[in-house]
Amino acid sequence: MLQNFFVYMVTNEYRTTLYIGVTNNIQKRIAQHYFDSQNSKQSFAGKYNCVYLVYYEGFQYPKEAIAREKELKKWRREKKNKLISEFNPRMGNFK
Repeated sequence: MLQNFFVYMVTNEYRTTLYIGVTNNIQKRIAQHYFDSQNSKQSFAGKYNCVYLVYYEGFQYPKEAIAREKELKKWRREKKNKLISEFNPRMGNFK
């Protein structure tokens, strides 16, 4: 099964802010968050320096990825932190 769409979470250096999004190109999307066309931090993720990828899931269809994004956004922070820690144990515990 090809996974062309991704739900991803990025955070800042201090792990205090999480951003959840959907994309078909994670690297490009993170760069877009950080800088807009005028090289200023206009997006939420850019404003809070959320450039560290801590979690992602792949999906075949965009509707599946969007549904998962909506689900994750409804979760409490503790549940998101547990998901990240299980996926990426080297990140340690989140705040």
